[in-house]
Amino acid sequence: MKAVGVTEYGGPEALEVLDLPEPQAGPGEVRIRVHAAAVNPTDTVLRSGARRPPEGGAPSVPGMDAAGVIDQLGADVDDRLSVGQRVVALVVPNGGTHGAYAEQVVVPAASVVPAPKGADFSAAATLLMNAMTARLAVDALALSNGDTLAVTGAAGAFGGYVIELAKADGLRVIGDAKPDDTALVRELGADEVVQRGVDVADRIREVVPAGVPGLADGAVLDERIVPAVADGGALATVRGWKGPAERGITVHPVLVVHGANDTAGLDRLARQVEDGVLSLRVARVLPAESAPEAHRLLEAGGVRGRVVLDFA
Repeated sequence: MKAVGVTEYGGPEALEVLDLPEPQAGPGEVRIRVHAAAVNPTDTVLRSGARRPPEGGAPSVPGMDAAGVIDQLGADVDDRLSVGQRVVALVVPNGGTHGAYAEQVVVPAASVVPAPKGADFSAAATLLMNAMTARLAVDALALSNGDTLAVTGAAGAFGGYVIELAKADGLRVIGDAKPDDTALVRELGADEVVQRGVDVADRIREVVPAGVPGLADGAVLDERIVPAVADGGALATVRGWKGPAERGITVHPVLVVHGANDTAGLDRLARQVEDGVLSLRVARVLPAESAPEAHRLLEAGGVRGRVVLDFA
């Protein structure tokens, strides 16, 4: 089986094509013939070895977003899923060969849902990891209908989904953007757009002088964005920052693994694509062998949507 991974941690050049044994689905698992795998920032962290999982080792295969067709069912999988079905999966790599950058991947059936109707594999592969992270962030902020939510990194994949989900929940949204991205962030649904940058907290306070009750920090500003949050408000972070934050602000580190087996939640996201609530944004599709280029593009910044690896 062809896969893409690393035998030694390092830069994008460390990624190489690997020949690995064909995995087999166990009880409660399904095997997917992967046709597309999205490239996410978490993948670059695994590749570099900056955050090494306690299990597994080299070779290590990244990838948390897979789209493809089920080609094997393990025992005890209910009739919700079937061989030949087009699906998307949220994959949680274990530091070894269990990642989405492979022709086949075995995952818990709970992490697999039917792909959005009408979406090709490349587009479908961009959904679950970022949309579920956004869903967890919006839920953690626990805002009420009509409240204001701010999001940094609003033009990115996570930020875009925060905007769309928050608007669907009846919230007012403030997003940040550089001038070239202002139209995009408004198109995604933001009610107000402020200039991104180191002083974005000041810009948000100009719109809401008392501060926003909830903020999703996709730009990973951490303590630098706290001043934008109102006294007693909430901040959702995506890279594990836990605070502390002053003025009674609660910090919620959001980890997508907590939603990996939320079948109902994953399925709702896919159906929201069909309903036009959520957008699928593909920045570029590259052959799997070009994974080093995909990682370079992502790490260079400015990618809007997701780069996707094609496993044909």
